[in-house]
Amino acid sequence: MKKTIRDVNLKDKKVLIRVDFNVPMKNGVITNDNRIVQALPTINYALENGAKVILFSHLGRVKEEADKAANSLAPVAKRLEELLNKKVYFVPTTRGKELEDAVNNMKVGDVVMFENTRWEDVPDKKESKNNPELGAYWASLGDVFVNDAFGTAHRAHASNAGIAANIKDSVAGFLMEKEIKFIGDAVDNPVRPFVAILGGAKVSDKISVIENLLTKADKILICGAMAYTFYKAQGWEVGTSKCEDDFVEFAKGLLEKANGKIVLPCDTVVSDKFPEDGDVIVKKTVASNAIPADMMGLDVGMGTIELFKKELQGAKTVVWNGPAGVFEVKEFAVGTNAICEALAELEGATTIIGGGDSASAAIKLGYEKKFTHISTGGGASLEYLEGKELPGVACINDK
Repeated sequence: MKKTIRDVNLKDKKVLIRVDFNVPMKNGVITNDNRIVQALPTINYALENGAKVILFSHLGRVKEEADKAANSLAPVAKRLEELLNKKVYFVPTTRGKELEDAVNNMKVGDVVMFENTRWEDVPDKKESKNNPELGAYWASLGDVFVNDAFGTAHRAHASNAGIAANIKDSVAGFLMEKEIKFIGDAVDNPVRPFVAILGGAKVSDKISVIENLLTKADKILICGAMAYTFYKAQGWEVGTSKCEDDFVEFAKGLLEKANGKIVLPCDTVVSDKFPEDGDVIVKKTVASNAIPADMMGLDVGMGTIELFKKELQGAKTVVWNGPAGVFEVKEFAVGTNAICEALAELEGATTIIGGGDSASAAIKLGYEKKFTHISTGGGASLEYLEGKELPGVACINDK
C-alpha cells in the first residue's frame, strides 16, 4: 500500500502538491473546471492541517515559446481562488527569485501556485524528460511532496518522479488514492463476476489491455470501431468501416485464446458515409456479419444493447473504456448512451470508467454521478488496465 497525505505531519510544512489542472480552455476561459474541483479535498485537507500549500500542474501542449501565452495557469489560479474562497498567490514563472521569495514568505494557510510545468519543455523538454536538476530544484522548495495528478502518472516527469527522488516524504493525495484503489482493485482483486467493456477506435491501442484482461475478467464486451477488426478476423465483410488490417490476425488469435470470454456486437448501425456537420444521415441496422460493402459501421444496434445487458446481469465489477460508436453525433450515440444506462441501473456493482472518451461520453450524457468512479486519467488508466507499473505511482512511498 502507498502512503497518503494522512500519513505525514503537515503542520508548518511547505507542502508541494502536484495537481492535474490540465483543464479545457477556449480563448483563455475555462470550459470545464471538474479537474480543479476534484483536487479540492486534498488542498483543503493540507490547509486544515496547518500546511503552506504550493500547487503546480501542466496545461496543454507547450512545444515552442509561442505556445506559452495560450497555456498559462493564471486563469486556473483565479478559478481556484473562487472555489477555495481564499487568496491564491500566482507566480508567473517556474523557477527563480520571484518563486523562491513567494515560497519563503509563506505563512501557514497560504496557497501559492506557480506557472505551467510544461513551460520547462522549451527548448529542451526538461519537464517531460525528467531533468534531474529541475526535479531537485522543485523538491528544494518544499518539505513534503503530495502527488495528486493521476492523469500524468504513466509518465516519469520532473514534476512527479523527479521531485519524489529528491524529497523524503512522497505521498498520494486523495484523488490519486482513489484512482489506485478503484482501478487497481478492479483489475487485481475484483469482486466477481468481473466484466470489462472495451470500445473506441483501435485494437492497436488496447492490445495489452485485452491480453491482460483475458487473464482477469470473466467477460470482455467489445464495441466501437475496434469491433470491425474482430469482424474481419472471422471473415465477415466490414464495408468502409474503420478496420486495422495489420491487426486482423492478432484479433483472430485473441478470439481463439479467449474461449468464449470475448463477446462481439450481434448487430451494427451503418451509414453510407461518416457524418459531417449538416449531412443528411442515412442509417440502418444490419447483422454484424452482413455489413454492406459500400457502408460503414458507426454504432451498435438494439440487439447488441440487449445482448450486453444480458452479459452484465449479476456483474459485481465492471470496467468500461471506450465508447460504443460515434457518440459525438446523436444519431450514433444510442449504444454509448445505452451502456451508460445499463451500468447506472446495475445494483450492488462497482462501476468504473477508465477515463478518456467513455468518461467524456458519460459526463456529456449526464451520467457522471451514476458511476462508482470515473477516472481522471485516460492514458494512465489504460496503462493501469494493462497491468503496468506507473512511474507516478511507483515513486510514492510505501507504507
